Amino acid sequence: MLSAQHRALVKATVPLLETGGEALTQHFYRIMLGEHPEVRPLFNQAHQASGDQPRALANGVLMYARHIDRLEALGPLVGQIVQKHVSLQVLPEQYPIVGACLLRAIREVLGEEVATDEVLAAWAAAYQQLADLLIGAEEEVYAASASQPGGWRGTRSFEVVRRVRESDEIVSFHLRPADGGALADFLPGQYIGLRLVIDGEEVRRNYSLSAAPNGRDYRISVKREAGGKVSGHLHEQVKEGDCLELFPPAGEFVLRPSRKPLALITAGVGITPALSMLEAVLPSGRPVHFIHCARHAGVHAFRDWLDGQAAKHPQLRHYVCYSEPRPDERADAVGLLSRERLADWLPAERDLDAYFLGPKPFMALVKRHLRELGVPEGQCHYEFFGPASALDN
Repeated sequence: MLSAQHRALVKATVPLLETGGEALTQHFYRIMLGEHPEVRPLFNQAHQASGDQPRALANGVLMYARHIDRLEALGPLVGQIVQKHVSLQVLPEQYPIVGACLLRAIREVLGEEVATDEVLAAWAAAYQQLADLLIGAEEEVYAASASQPGGWRGTRSFEVVRRVRESDEIVSFHLRPADGGALADFLPGQYIGLRLVIDGEEVRRNYSLSAAPNGRDYRISVKREAGGKVSGHLHEQVKEGDCLELFPPAGEFVLRPSRKPLALITAGVGITPALSMLEAVLPSGRPVHFIHCARHAGVHAFRDWLDGQAAKHPQLRHYVCYSEPRPDERADAVGLLSRERLADWLPAERDLDAYFLGPKPFMALVKRHLRELGVPEGQCHYEFFGPASALDN
């Protein structure tokens, strides 16, 4: 039970978390991943190496401590965590491992004079409150996923029925249930979790569903990352006829019901969830402005498909911006996406819904442009590939 004294002690650590939270979470991950190999599959080691995961956790711990007595102030953070956990199948029995390692890290980083027995007891109670909240919310999602038509819990085997090279960097995999059973629908913008064993090591990753629900198969479109263990394996080793283990669809970055004009603004592999959104919305006749940025045509996936959709659907306007075009490559603009160019490509009326996704610097740029152009902040939506963080602009 989290008492008033517990809350006061946790909030008293906020200044320490503001200055040293990342050092604490880095130490936490060293302890947990070093001593508990059973949880390593839940964490992308590239995000550990880059520091993105420790920074994201430090921000989450700080936010929780600040709002320990008013959790509703956390806003969408809890829902985002729940969806990420569900997509990777985080289970209740893994929470005590995390809690024990976090308390140990607090004691070892802050020292016994600061992290007294009373402070650790307060953090233990606070962590248990959060764990109970997340476990309950995640169980609701697991149960809902399993109970819907074609749904399941845990892993399910899917056959690669088609493999398509979309660009120099992106390959699509069309996945159909190997058991021949029904296939659960999903919301446009969601992703699936994938479980693989590579060189004897289990790894898990999330990939956006890049086509609208069709009741037959799922499509994921994977960019090969430099040095990427999983993306490299998928590109080099996985062929048609192979089977992959999938977790059910998850995610809160979804297309919301609206009649307003829709702007889908993407860069690189960030195009993938926008494709699902676009395919789902086109039959409605809703005006759509699809803006995609890439280095050049060689790495621009799905351009022919998008051009074809624009030819068939007059309410769809498709714009392309290349930052490093090669000779004779056509684009509507060259260089980075400027505010002036974005203003030209958006509807004149700024009461629109905007969804944007791509590398973090791109999203920060788009977020700033949209604000300066008068698009309401509450109608601007984005998501991170990997650990969430703040968009500084």
